[in-house]
Amino acid sequence: MSQTISRVEVESIPFDEMASALRQTNIFAGTDPCGLGGLSGSVHINRIERIRASAGAVLVQPSDPERYYWLVLHGEIRAERPEADGSRTVVGIAHAGEGFGEAPMLTAKALAPVFVVATRDSMLVRFNEDEFWKLLASCPAARKVVLGNMSQRLQAYQMEALHREKLVSLGAMAAGLMHELHNPGSAARRSAAQLRENLLRLQELSLRSSSKPKTQAQLDCMRRLLEYAIRGTHAPALSSIAQSEAEEAMSSWLDSAGVENAFVVGPALVAIGFAQHELACASESFEGGGFSDALNWLEALVSSVSQVGAIEESITRISDLVLAVKKFAYEERSATRETNVHESLQSTLTILGHKLRQRRVGVEKRFAASPAIIRTRGSALSQVWTNLIDNAIDASPDESAIEISTWLENPPVANGPSTTPAAQPAVLAVSIVDHGPGIPPEVLPHIFEAFFTTKPQGSGTGLGLEIVHRIVTQKFGGIIEVNSRPGNTCFVVRLPLDSPPEPSSCGLSS
Repeated sequence: MSQTISRVEVESIPFDEMASALRQTNIFAGTDPCGLGGLSGSVHINRIERIRASAGAVLVQPSDPERYYWLVLHGEIRAERPEADGSRTVVGIAHAGEGFGEAPMLTAKALAPVFVVATRDSMLVRFNEDEFWKLLASCPAARKVVLGNMSQRLQAYQMEALHREKLVSLGAMAAGLMHELHNPGSAARRSAAQLRENLLRLQELSLRSSSKPKTQAQLDCMRRLLEYAIRGTHAPALSSIAQSEAEEAMSSWLDSAGVENAFVVGPALVAIGFAQHELACASESFEGGGFSDALNWLEALVSSVSQVGAIEESITRISDLVLAVKKFAYEERSATRETNVHESLQSTLTILGHKLRQRRVGVEKRFAASPAIIRTRGSALSQVWTNLIDNAIDASPDESAIEISTWLENPPVANGPSTTPAAQPAVLAVSIVDHGPGIPPEVLPHIFEAFFTTKPQGSGTGLGLEIVHRIVTQKFGGIIEVNSRPGNTCFVVRLPLDSPPEPSSCGLSS
């Protein structure tokens, strides 16, 4: 019996006729004790499906419901995962003698959304799910090979999924950082452009003023105004209504006095604390256009000082972001080091600042731990806070707030011998609380399991909290707990002030 489907030929032939070819595969290489000749009778596999696939033929599509275990007799087969942009990523290659397809049946998971394609002319055999289980039950040698392959495949998948999650997190973080850097960068550029205009205005006004001799009264007045302007840059801010009324009154008064750009000069003078009576000396000492030039010169100077302050603030913001990224990413390689948990938390909040503002989620910090320093050989603490805080932001309703608290448990006694029992070491605790819908009770026991996720397909790998658990417990010797109910989900991380050595045989590579 044969069936041809788009460059794929499927033949059902007697099992015994394939014995010689099957012995060339890894799974049946050591099956002489089992006896391939008797295998068909013992497991009731009388016939087997042999597939001939030409290069480029698709053997499996994401929508196919059947599960098979495949053995490649010759040729090469490739598994490709479809991506959102229409491209495909190669996730595995099977060569002659190798098998694939056991993972969904052994893990009872849904079929992975992949295409299985012959990269060149190939021949395969396949076992359906019932035949696969009979094969494993009857042939220990085959079972050993299949389970060994399964273990290696899961490890490779876990590493690949972890790498993808890191790349996704890095991409999201980079996008947020670019937005964060764009805002102060744009503000600095605008301020620099305004400063250039102010300098040109100052030059023009100075040249115009230098052609007219100044009386001592005029010089004294300008000196007093300049000193007041410098002091006024620290004037307390007015309320919105009071500010608007003061600006309108000042601009109208200047306009009536013939001051050029009155409605530009007025708000600038009010912003640094000037009132009309404080300009009386200029009004009395300067006549006609002199009064207008004097106040425009004063406004240009004050505006220039303000723009320099804005540039300085923008650059400081950029420096703070760069420093936060450096603290977030940099891991010292010394055997033991001190880590300030409060600084680590604050750096993470800075990194996630864009997402907090985008979701309109506030942060309430209650940093009560003092000191907030742990001595550890562990690393990747920022990764713990990033996963937990990012999840809290995602779970939080708009315009709500997450709460981050720290405190000490069993604190050491200062300037004296400790009375804390050896079984209760000093611990620094960190809690992260959100007020979202909560974690369902049936889900809660599984949240730290690898690959467990409630997010839609493609939105997460299910490794975030597993990574958090692994870092906290294996790298820092701490514990992590979670309590959740609708409206309140609380993760608590407890880290010993002096953590044990980091295990050399396990843990997350940083």
